[in-house]
Amino acid sequence: MEAYVSDWLNLLVRWLHMIAGIAWIGSSFYFVWLDNHLQPPQAEADRDKGVGGELWSVHGGGFYHARKYKVAPPLLPETLHWFKWEAYTTWLSGMFLLVLVYWLGAEVYLVDPSVASLGPLTASGLSLVFIVAGWIVYDGLCKSPLARNGPLFAAILLVLAAVLAWGLCQLFSGRGAYIHFGAVLGTIMVANVFFVIIPGQRQMVAAAARGEIPDPLPGIRGKQRSVHNTYFTLPVLFTMISNHFAMTYNHEFNWAILIAISLAGALVRVYFVARHAGRASPLPVVAAVLLLLIVAVALAPRNTAASAGRVDFDAVRTVVHERCTTCHAASPEHPGFQAAPAGVVLETDRQILAEALRIHHQTVLTRVMPIGNLTNITEEERVLIDRWYRAGAGAEQ
Repeated sequence: MEAYVSDWLNLLVRWLHMIAGIAWIGSSFYFVWLDNHLQPPQAEADRDKGVGGELWSVHGGGFYHARKYKVAPPLLPETLHWFKWEAYTTWLSGMFLLVLVYWLGAEVYLVDPSVASLGPLTASGLSLVFIVAGWIVYDGLCKSPLARNGPLFAAILLVLAAVLAWGLCQLFSGRGAYIHFGAVLGTIMVANVFFVIIPGQRQMVAAAARGEIPDPLPGIRGKQRSVHNTYFTLPVLFTMISNHFAMTYNHEFNWAILIAISLAGALVRVYFVARHAGRASPLPVVAAVLLLLIVAVALAPRNTAASAGRVDFDAVRTVVHERCTTCHAASPEHPGFQAAPAGVVLETDRQILAEALRIHHQTVLTRVMPIGNLTNITEEERVLIDRWYRAGAGAEQ
């Protein structure tokens, strides 16, 4: 019953996380686009009111006229819309999922004894340390003189992100490392909103309400953090879906793959931000495509067996029953699973033969199974499955 309740919590909160994330990223992308498409106001009256840019658009059967003030309007409207709860809801639901899946299920999803000998409690504690320390280091850099030099600051962030990716992959399972890389960046993004962007906006609104000219500095700081957030977005989105692609996180050089794909995502965003401003060079996209091609080539499957040859199916059956059916059974023995993962049951010969492709892919090519190597499959057993599959996966049995 506990696993059943956990599954429902996972489903509902994951759904909420996705909805909130779409709302947050959508509004964030829109305002970046809007800011880069503003044109000088045509009406002299608007310029006299302090309007710094305007944009006309059409959508959903209507015309819209957006205007941005250089600092603040002479008179604040009664209703002023804020964009913050999308970010907060995304982070809160994401942290709930992190606790539910990776902390409470640390033994399965976060700890990998072949990577580091960590207990579930230690691994969860390190997870929290990385998330908090990531924000502290980033925020300190943003407040330092280094932030005034854009290219240098970007280079430092890239190096630190690479160190973070490498460090996480030396401590946690590949899947756990990837999701925590995203959690650190995602926390930085929402902390930018909570600690910098929204407080700065409150200061500006309060000054305008008092009839004072708002200090533009909070707005400048908020804009800086907002730009950083837009470059973090695509790497975070990749880590959110990465658990579906064991070929990336379970690779020997998973940290390098994580860095390459994250950099490719950031470069794509660099291109689109520049394109919105009307001065886009194709070089960022070209570099991103090259990075992804290099990763794809590096991940291409290779023949791991010296020879195929006939394999005794009895030996394969024994390996599957000892290493796989703890979870992949009609009634799994492992307490973390209410039903067989992905509906794959491997109790009978017919079921094993029907899933030969999946067994080979998961245990040999991606090596993601057994998850966290909970059942201690050996290299010799992986080679046995590889030889069996390449010999025809027991077609003659």
